[in-house]
Amino acid sequence: MEQYRTRSPQYGPRRDRPRPPRQPVPSQAGRGAGGEPVRAARPPRQQRRPVPLRRPAPAPAPAAGGLPNPRLTGLGSGLFCTVVMFLLGVLCTALFGASLTAYGVLFLPVCALTALWVRPGDLMTAPVVVPIAFAVGLLPAADGEGGAGGTLMGLVTALATQAGWLYGGTLIAGLIVIVRRIRLVHRRRTAGVRPPA
Repeated sequence: MEQYRTRSPQYGPRRDRPRPPRQPVPSQAGRGAGGEPVRAARPPRQQRRPVPLRRPAPAPAPAAGGLPNPRLTGLGSGLFCTVVMFLLGVLCTALFGASLTAYGVLFLPVCALTALWVRPGDLMTAPVVVPIAFAVGLLPAADGEGGAGGTLMGLVTALATQAGWLYGGTLIAGLIVIVRRIRLVHRRRTAGVRPPA
């Protein structure tokens, strides 16, 4: 019995498969100086532009000529009121000859500013600090015979005679604080936030 030889496909391609077409040889015009083929330059990739980030608009600057609206802590409002009233006491002594009436009139707007400028968390400190500031400001304006005892007696006398200004300034500060507190509670209830106790 005759054995036929079989040819393994690994020794070459089979003849029944068509050969791939040959690629045309690039001409000399597409070759470089050394005879190497020159590759066509790829078009540059389009770079993506970064998306600009939207920054929040800056807060509008306060209008020129507007009143300042600081927010003072309880200690800050006490220091503000005390220092201003002491300076007003010195000024009244120098200009008006220790006029307690002028001092009492100037005490009222200071009380209003103290109650307006204290921050919402420290509203209840305003009616407390204004009487203290009134007494401290009376030290340079009170008439005393001299020495610590005379100054103390002059201070007590001035507090007794000018109690109307003291009560009026404290009342103004208390009313402003009550109105601010009511508005704060109403605003928090509208926003659905429970007001602090």
